[in-house]
Amino acid sequence: MKEREEIIRLWFRMWLEQEDLGIDCIFTEDVLYTESWGPRYEDRETVKHWFEEWNTRGRVLVWDIKQFFHKEDQTAVEWYFKNEMDDGGIDEFDGMSLVEWSPENKIKALTEFGCNIHYYNPYQYGDKPRFREEKAAWF
Repeated sequence: MKEREEIIRLWFRMWLEQEDLGIDCIFTEDVLYTESWGPRYEDRETVKHWFEEWNTRGRVLVWDIKQFFHKEDQTAVEWYFKNEMDDGGIDEFDGMSLVEWSPENKIKALTEFGCNIHYYNPYQYGDKPRFREEKAAWF
């Protein structure tokens, strides 16, 4: 369990430091990586390209791990994420990743799930819900 947690921590640290510190060592060659908002990368070379290219356009400011859950060949990790893009756009949200491990303790699949951090109670003012007049951010 500890080795798997360290691998995930290394992956997050790579984003914070904007440096490939071992992508080849932590992902299988045929990894399937799905981001929370839809993009899917179907091998390690594409994950490496995405990592390098994305870091030319933005910077991850925070990627804090809250907790881990382990079961057999899977790990779930809960986290908080914040980034800033070169055009000034800022994204921040809570999320979880579901990681599936190979027998060699490499990541063979990773799926991210996101959750808007701007919570509110639509029933705060009565029995009829009042939803915000904003486009939903589907992660």
